[in-house]
Amino acid sequence: MATVNLTTEAFKEQFFDYNKSTDWKYDHDTPALIDFYADWCAPCKMVAPILEELSEEYGEKVKIYKVNTEVEQELSAVFGIRSIPSLLFVPKNSGQPMMQAGALPKEALKEVIDKELLV
Repeated sequence: MATVNLTTEAFKEQFFDYNKSTDWKYDHDTPALIDFYADWCAPCKMVAPILEELSEEYGEKVKIYKVNTEVEQELSAVFGIRSIPSLLFVPKNSGQPMMQAGALPKEALKEVIDKELLV
């Protein structure tokens, strides 16, 4: 399974429609990791292949998405993205999401996935 580009509209459909509700609601059995990035960002380019590897390693256990902050400005603004990459870890079944700014190494990403998303 490869990473998937996520649009603002797809986010509203799959995760939560912030125009209709203020309460976070991601009611799925599969956790997700959302990478907020830009094509010109060097640290983002370093994280991209790691996310592809993780996508292959975890397969259907974790969905990994990418949001281009240059294209999806509304969604980036909703999350207050000020530095990239920023990673949003989304637990399954309406658990509260966690945001982490910066390029994390693969082992750190795996630790968060294993301890926070796959519990």
